[in-house]
Formats: sequence, C-alpha cells, structure tokens
Amino acid sequence: MKKSVLKKVFLPILVISTLLFAACQTSPGSGEKPQDFVLTIFETTDTHGALLPYDFINDKDSPTSLAQVYSLIKEARAVEGQEVLLLDNGDILQGQPIVYYSNFEDVNNPHVASEVMNYMGYDAGSVGNHDIEAGHAVYDKLVKELDFPWLAANVVDKKSGEPYFEPYTIINRKGAKIAILGLCTPGVPTWLPVNLWEGMEFKGMVETAKLWIPKIQAEENPDLIIGLFHAGTDFEYSGYSADDVMNPNASLLVAEQVPGFDIIFTGHDHQTHNDWVENSDGGKVLILGSLNAARAIASAEIDMDYNEETGLWKKTISGSIIEGEELVADPDFINQFASVKEEIKSYVNKPIGTFTSTISTRESMFGDSAFVDLIHRIQLEITGADVSFAAPLSLDASISEGEVYVRDMFNLYKYENLLYTMELTGKEIKDFLEYSYAYWFSTMEGPSDHLINYKRDADGNMIWNERYSTYDTATRYYNYDSAAGIDYTVDVSKPEGSRVEISGFSDGKAFVEGEKYKVAINSYRATGGGGHLTKGAGIKSEDLEGLTLTSTDKDLRYYLLKWIEGQGTVTPSAIGNWSVVPVDWWETAKEVDYKILFEGAK
Repeated sequence: MKKSVLKKVFLPILVISTLLFAACQTSPGSGEKPQDFVLTIFETTDTHGALLPYDFINDKDSPTSLAQVYSLIKEARAVEGQEVLLLDNGDILQGQPIVYYSNFEDVNNPHVASEVMNYMGYDAGSVGNHDIEAGHAVYDKLVKELDFPWLAANVVDKKSGEPYFEPYTIINRKGAKIAILGLCTPGVPTWLPVNLWEGMEFKGMVETAKLWIPKIQAEENPDLIIGLFHAGTDFEYSGYSADDVMNPNASLLVAEQVPGFDIIFTGHDHQTHNDWVENSDGGKVLILGSLNAARAIASAEIDMDYNEETGLWKKTISGSIIEGEELVADPDFINQFASVKEEIKSYVNKPIGTFTSTISTRESMFGDSAFVDLIHRIQLEITGADVSFAAPLSLDASISEGEVYVRDMFNLYKYENLLYTMELTGKEIKDFLEYSYAYWFSTMEGPSDHLINYKRDADGNMIWNERYSTYDTATRYYNYDSAAGIDYTVDVSKPEGSRVEISGFSDGKAFVEGEKYKVAINSYRATGGGGHLTKGAGIKSEDLEGLTLTSTDKDLRYYLLKWIEGQGTVTPSAIGNWSVVPVDWWETAKEVDYKILFEGAK
C-alpha cells in the first residue's frame, strides 16, 4: 500500500503492533464494502487559543498554531489511498486574547474557535477543563456551532442522568467503523466554581470507560476504538493515587484497566506521549499525546488490511510526533482569518494606563514582589477583605514601564479566575500559608542550601526538565501563594508547618487565630485547587462553598483592567508586609536559584 509522504517530518517510529480483530463484512450504516486503506489520525490538544500564528499577548509572530497544523492536514488529505481523521483534545477556549474576545466580548457572532475548527474539518473533539472555565453561555453556544461532536462521556447532566455532551461518536471509513470515546478530566469541580458547571456531575474516568466500552462494543461492533481523553498519564500528580476514583490524570489507568482501546490520545498535561502499554486482558494500547499550542502534534498511522475470506481486519499501528515548528502556516488559512487577526490586534493594543516601572514574576519566585502585590492591592480594594491570597500565575512574565495595553492584562493574570471573598479563621489563614511555603521553599540548614524546594528523584537529585530548560520544583509557581493585609515572616531554617509567624495586621490590628476574617482569593484556590484550603487549612471540600461570601460575576482580569484604567498612572511597588528569614541565607540562596530557574544553570 502507498504510504504517506508525511513521514519526512515524523520523528522515528517507536513501536509497531499488529492486531487481528473480527469484523463485519460491511459495517452497518457505512454503505461501503470493506477495503484496504491507510488511516492517519492527527491530534491537537491544549491549543489555548493558538489559532493563528500570532502571539497577541506579546505582539509578535508565533512559530506554532492551527494555521501550521492545517498545512499538515491538507497535505495528508491529498495522499492517495489514505484516510485522515483530525481530532482535538480540549482546552481551546482559554489562553490567547483571540478566544477571550469571542468568549466575553463579541458574544453575538459565531465563536472564532468554531469558525477555525469547522474550516479545518475536525472530525471530533473532547471537552477540556479550561473550556468549562469559559462558562455555560460560551460552551453551550459552541456545541451548537461546531460541525463535529464535542465529547465527554463522564460529564453527566444531573437532571437526565445522561451525558451532558455526546459520549462517543462513530466514523465510517472504507467499510471500517471507528468509535471515539471522549473523557474530560474529572478535576473540574475542584478547580472551578460551581456556577461554571452548574447542572453537571463529573464521573471518574475508569468507571466511565468501564461503562461505555462494553456498550459501544455491543451496540456498534466497531473495528477500531479510540480514546480521546483530556487528561494526562501521571496519576500520582498532586498527591493522587491509582485508587482515587476521581483521579484527574487517569489516561494511563484507563488504558491498563479497561480492555478494548486500540489508541488513547491524551491532553491536559502539555506533554508528548508515544508509548505502548498492556491492558488487563494482555492487549496492547498505544498512548499518544501532543504538546500545547500546536508545538507538537501526535499522529497515529494504521494500515487497515481486510481479509474477505476470514472477515478479519489486520491492523498495523504506529505512532509518531510531528514538531510544530517544522510546519509552515497555510496561506489559505491565513487569508481566511486575516480580518480576525486585525480585529483582535486592534482590541489588545488599546492603551489602558501607564506604569512608572517594570514588574516581573521573576522576583515573585523568591519573596515579596511588586508584581503579585499589585494583584493583592486590587483584590483588597475590590472586596474590602482583611487578607488577600495571590500567586504568580506565570514563571516568567513581565509588564514594561510606560504605556500599558489590554494585551498586558494576559501577562498580569493568565487565567479566567473569578474573585471570591471567603470567611476563614486566623488559624486557617496561617495553616494555608504554612502549606504554601512548605512546597515553595526548602528547609535550609545554611546559606549554601537551596531556597526553592525542588523535586528530587529516588537518589535525592534534582530533576532536570528539558522542556523548560530548568529544574522541576516541588509544586508549580501558580501555587506560590503569599498574603497581603497581614505582616509575617517565613523562617526557612524551621521545618515545614512551623515557618510562618504572623505579627498582626498591616494596619496595626491584632491577628487572632480564633477570630474569623474576610479573605480575597481566586476561584481556583477557593474551590480547593492546589490543596491549600483542604490539605493545608484542613477544610473539607464539601464545606468550601459554605465559606464563600461573595463572588465577582466577571473574571478577575476584567477588574484588574478596569482598576488600571481608573488609576491612569500606576506606581507598582512591593508592599513589604512579609519577608524570608534568616535574611543573609535568603539573599545568598536566591542568587543561586535565580540562575537555576532563569538561566538554565546546571
């Protein structure tokens, strides 16, 4: 059979597996007699608004986007004897301003994501947690606009008991029936406020797959079963275990525990995968995953050879990873959406104020900073709370001195979190901070030790991350929560859980652990994200909603923008309400760790 010319951009094929399955002589409803063909499946995932080859946040061209992917798809579709499936694995509605604009500003026209994906001819997609983050009005509208099914079998409508989105889809090609089951990470209720997913219930991935695969096999008799899962493979991430029913990264667990799948495409973890695993019946399953923002595209190629005498399909499956930067943006795609690009550029380039100095999240990694304290100031002013919690949401973001634009707000605040006001006791506030600093800073025995708490391997060595050209930290920077409104120190010479000493409120009032206080906090953290409130402060997940006093109706970025517009000129500065001690240890260690985090020093 003629092979795809696209192999010139493929990385070396890791494994080839040949499997035999019984099949009907003609798949019901396909209208085609089974015949040999090559099926090539491409997956995009975690696009996060990278629809066009332009970074609207930083006002520059981008080397990867769906425009580059489309050139790959067009070439594949032109290969004689080859059938192509294009799949997306969620998280397209958050990230770049182009999707934010369609989500919340230009709401009366078709969403730009549906226009782009329909133009590209996607065959199926799955729902991601950041798609749910856009809210019912956005994703309910998108479902109606898409020309392909948006899948999530484990997201159940509470009223009907049926899947809220389509659970699976069937695609017929050359007499072969292909089933695609979609799953969404069930961590959504932990990360997002209930109003964004109201009326839904999220089920565990393994239990859902065990329910639907037998149904699909009995009712559809498919020749190929594909999993399209917006979830990663590291089931121990964030302290979960394989036994956790609601494990948010259970793609590998499904592959191992639920027989029937031929291929499982992953998402959510922003990592490539190209690995074979064995399921509980001894069958082989290929796990494939792509990088975010179309930086790498996973592809499966299957030789589908049909034996008319035996009625068996012989399937030879291989997986590859295609580097996004090796692709050239399709000119027809660029022309199709040229007016959209100009409209969004005009939107993000609107001036909203002036900063008298540059702020950066780099300094936020090591202590009190002007960047995070700007967020603290605004949160306290908006809510009137006693205490504010906030973290740097990017490792290396900055806003330069001078005129500030709408696009800068996407560097100042990366996610579409709402702003909550909660009622917490003084002890819960302290325990929250103890938890934050336990994962943020290491326990130091002297100035030569590291300040930052790094991940370690079994031998105690720091783990180098090739993707980020730095060492992995014990928790991600968006969990580096500090507080404003109170004065305190963090003593890194003391063990975890006994480092934070709160001297009082910044206005001179006494801080009492037994008293209750109003706390400004983002919706991700307030609903249990990161574990600060549940594992740190010891509050039960089911009690968090009852502690919430108020919530904004728009995302925090909107209020940050409006606040800066109202000020006109902003002089960012660190509040200076907290510090790390011993100071000499801190000063020495942060210089070393700065080089590790930002200069790739080994």
